[in-house]
Amino acid sequence: MLYPPLDKLKENVNSKYLVVTLAAKRARELQDLPDSNLLEKYKSYKPVGQSLEEIAAGKIHIVETN
Repeated sequence: MLYPPLDKLKENVNSKYLVVTLAAKRARELQDLPDSNLLEKYKSYKPVGQSLEEIAAGKIHIVETN
């Protein structure tokens, strides 16, 4: 089962496709800069899971440009 649940993720990001894109970009950033953690403690030990936890916690947002 996915943690955090998709419903929780979509509270902060409107589209599930944006969730995936945002999580992938943040996961790459976490791999390149391991000391850039935004949460004190993670349930997941993989960067993708950690980035999803950060999105669910509201620590990462999409900046929309027009």
